[in-house]
Amino acid sequence: MLYQLYDFGQWTLAPLRFVAAMVKNAAAPLQFSVMGRSLAAGAELVERTTRHYNKPEWGLHETEQHGKKIALNLEKIIEKPFCTLLHFARTITKQPGKDGQKDAAKDSTRALPKLLVVAPLSGHHATLLRGTIEAMLPEHDVYITDWQDASTVPLAAGAFDLETNITYIMEFIRHLGSDVHVMAVCQPAVPVLCAVALLAQLKEACQPRSMILMGGPIDARVNPTKVTRLAEKHPLAWFERMAISPVPLGHAGVNRRVYPGFLQLSSFMSMHLDRHVSEHMNLFRTLVKGDGESAARSRAFYDEYLAVMDITAEFYLQTVERVFQNHALAKGTFAWQDQIVNPAAIEKTALLTIEGELDDISAPGQTYAAQALCKGLAEDKKHHYFAKQVGHYGIFNGKRWRKEIQPIIRDFIRKHNHG
Repeated sequence: MLYQLYDFGQWTLAPLRFVAAMVKNAAAPLQFSVMGRSLAAGAELVERTTRHYNKPEWGLHETEQHGKKIALNLEKIIEKPFCTLLHFARTITKQPGKDGQKDAAKDSTRALPKLLVVAPLSGHHATLLRGTIEAMLPEHDVYITDWQDASTVPLAAGAFDLETNITYIMEFIRHLGSDVHVMAVCQPAVPVLCAVALLAQLKEACQPRSMILMGGPIDARVNPTKVTRLAEKHPLAWFERMAISPVPLGHAGVNRRVYPGFLQLSSFMSMHLDRHVSEHMNLFRTLVKGDGESAARSRAFYDEYLAVMDITAEFYLQTVERVFQNHALAKGTFAWQDQIVNPAAIEKTALLTIEGELDDISAPGQTYAAQALCKGLAEDKKHHYFAKQVGHYGIFNGKRWRKEIQPIIRDFIRKHNHG
């Protein structure tokens, strides 16, 4: 009934959104007055706080390389039921030759390190990493996992759990080759470490040159947070009862059991409710003042932040149980297809762990735990970076990410870019 209630709520709020949109449009001619801007601002807030946000576009159409603008073409490399591997491919236009013709061609990226970014599968779309990707593009050949909203995947496509997640990542690494570097942002730190360890255990030739784990719960016992305490407080049956709902009619994934994105969003919002209320009040004030630039930044952030996706029930429950309750990877009991995952088998893939001092989702120490688990790695293949006064989202987005953290990753990749 949970999902049905949400859909019913969206349906009943539709008239209110319609009226708010009409009021905003009607107030447009009055933008020269404070009263007119106030009316329009209030109407916009009503519309924005009651609407359903769809997945945003990537909007990355070009990057800069060696001081020149390079056009980007978003390619689908592998399409699977629950994920599409995307490539931000470069294109160039050759200068006119003797025949005076121009020819569009793929830009050679062999000189650029190949980077696979594994996006979080925790409620938000992969587009949340737009700023992350934008900062890496000038100096890297970038691929990303674009996870599918579970509510759009028909039941006939089968199940998708944490082990399947690991299998997908292994397949993507194999496809991209042994010269790839893998970067896990937040939640996928665990499946990425498992995937790389399994490739090493299977003695496959295709092992990444490096892996970067950023703000992920490798060992959630370290420095407990609200997230970890909640998982430890309740049995798995409680999460299944309280957080899982079948997808209702009207969606392609009807009857698939999911952890709805709107529940995860509610959880995220409640952790910093005062901040989000303050941000919306600031948006109102900037609209009244006519500060279009500040309002645009706020709109862009919340258009992304409030766009959420559903996660399969089996993935969510297996993650809660293995990562946050049993701490299976840290204890050496994590199994993939009945094979115990052993990070100590990793000898070729260099490891960089990154943490933020103010991270209240994956607290300091939880990601660093990977350093001890990778016992087979030489010390010169390990590095840890601790970002002071940086929160969870600041690790991979914003000014500190661009100016401080991204250069650390770039230099680490350069150092280990030769097999």
